[in-house]
Amino acid sequence: MKASPADQEQLLRLQSLDTRLAQLAHRLGSLPQAAPLADLAARDTSVRGTRAEAFGRLEDAKAELARLESDVAVVEARIARDTDRLQHTSSVKDVAALESELASLAKRRSDLEDQELVVMERVEETEVAVDSIDLQRAAIVAEVASLEAERDEAAGGLTVERDQTERDRAVVAGGVPAELLAFYEQRRTRGGGVGAALLRQRTCGGCTITLTGSDLEAVRRSAPDDVVQCPECDRILVRTDESGL
Repeated sequence: MKASPADQEQLLRLQSLDTRLAQLAHRLGSLPQAAPLADLAARDTSVRGTRAEAFGRLEDAKAELARLESDVAVVEARIARDTDRLQHTSSVKDVAALESELASLAKRRSDLEDQELVVMERVEETEVAVDSIDLQRAAIVAEVASLEAERDEAAGGLTVERDQTERDRAVVAGGVPAELLAFYEQRRTRGGGVGAALLRQRTCGGCTITLTGSDLEAVRRSAPDDVVQCPECDRILVRTDESGL
């Protein structure tokens, strides 16, 4: 890969900003509130899962109750119809048949109403469970808000510095050719957050290995616009007047 020495030196500025962002992220993540906030996030996830299960049971119970209410309505309609027919028939045979059916329908309605009571109790119990879970979530949300306020106060100027550093990084990254920037990001991901390092006095600033022998000679022979990499850590080596070549 080719890139002008000036563009390669911009990688050092970019690396410096990335290193600072990593340091700020570590400091922000190490605040006293970080661990309890992580615990609360885990608790909230668990509680939300429990609520989803409880809400599912509630919806099932409500659906079952609606079905039973519908069945009761159908039975009551048939009772009303048969009662009316009974009042308007003089046939002994029809009267016997209607009275038998009405007795069966009354038994059916009684059974359905007993089932309704059982399901209604289940609905009420599940609603109480869901409400209790909602109270747990509300308590978690309130605790998170309190801890976040404490964290933000404790963070002081760290977040301000982080935001400014991110803006500075965007400006610097915007001035680096796209291909070189992509290569740097690739090296940074593989290099534990370090994608480019200054070669100072023949020593790689990334892994602190001093180049000797054929490795040093290969770097010396490279053109100024060649993008070279450390033979040891594979990071981009940026050459300047300090490189001792």
